[in-house]
Amino acid sequence: MWRRWRRELWEMSPPFRQRDTPAAATASCCCIQMSPYVVVKMKRKKDPSLDGIEVINRSKDLRVISSLMTIMMASPEPGNAIPISAVSKMDRILEIPTRVATFLRRYPSFFEEFVGPQHNLPWFKPTDAAAELHGEEQLLFEQHQEELVDRVKRLIFMSREKRLPLQIVQGMQWYLGLPGDFTKRAEEFSQGKLRLVEVGDGVKWLTAAGSAEERILSALQRAALKKKTGDGSEPPSAIAFPLFPSKGVRLKQKIIAWLEDFQRIPYISPYEDSSSLHRSGRIAEKRLAGVLHELLSLFMDNSAERRKILCLRKHLGLSQKFYKAFEHHPHVFYLLLKNNTCTVVLKEPYCGSAAESGIEPHPLLDLRKKFVRLMIASELILRERRGRRRP
Repeated sequence: MWRRWRRELWEMSPPFRQRDTPAAATASCCCIQMSPYVVVKMKRKKDPSLDGIEVINRSKDLRVISSLMTIMMASPEPGNAIPISAVSKMDRILEIPTRVATFLRRYPSFFEEFVGPQHNLPWFKPTDAAAELHGEEQLLFEQHQEELVDRVKRLIFMSREKRLPLQIVQGMQWYLGLPGDFTKRAEEFSQGKLRLVEVGDGVKWLTAAGSAEERILSALQRAALKKKTGDGSEPPSAIAFPLFPSKGVRLKQKIIAWLEDFQRIPYISPYEDSSSLHRSGRIAEKRLAGVLHELLSLFMDNSAERRKILCLRKHLGLSQKFYKAFEHHPHVFYLLLKNNTCTVVLKEPYCGSAAESGIEPHPLLDLRKKFVRLMIASELILRERRGRRRP
């Protein structure tokens, strides 16, 4: 009886008998896939060139420094000084594993400590170099406002509902290179291109003004158009990922064959509807890799903590085990294991050619590198102080 019921169900469902091949699917996602997921295991290979990117390795502390600088620059006290009591209980909010005072003393090139006017309490104020970088940052926010808003719009249009909770955007604003108070004045900063709407129990969502049907090309599609020599402005349906294998990596022949076949699969843009794709199909796997590629290309240093990307899983329509894509495609993504966290790095902007890439450099990336150099200066100052104390 079971066999008869299964045969009748098979006859009632002809679309499921289609083979999951590139010829059976198109870029408009009109075909449903049911082929099994191909399990590919590749050993992780450390890459010293990617492990040594300072702007990524110091991003965790730099984010805290940026938050503390924003608090200090808003202080009405002379020199934008604040007492330690104003921030001493913000260690959990700032995600600092130590006391705030200890963190501030770790970076003397940013924060100058002095004794306050009352009760001999420690006060801190930004140094001249830190204040100068902060002013330069505010100027860049104004000059590149349109480009920064465009990155937010792209993130919103990648979502299934074409809108994102304001809290999610707040968690991503560091990676997008937005001002620290962006979520408090999103409509004002975007000059009406972004709108706040309340859904359900008063939860605020951020949506983009304009039509959700607006045609947006991904970074991979823009790169494909650069290489295209024929007429027309339409990118090809099958777009290959730029691959950058780490030195010393040797792949088995069956993995090479799988990789070549994966590159020939039709590419589905992250901005297109993919609701008809089966999550265990090959086209869906390539779209997953494409979504992660596009997401990281929007970020300032083209990297993010893996746990932060997890917050976007539901809104971007990612599978429950989407993080497996980082392990299946080590030629596209690199897992950086440092500072007690796992950071995902997009290899293309660090290993590829800027002329052939479709990834647009972030306008504030050079400034963030200046912040990193000032962080390194703190280490030299502390080393010099320790040398003076020695007899």
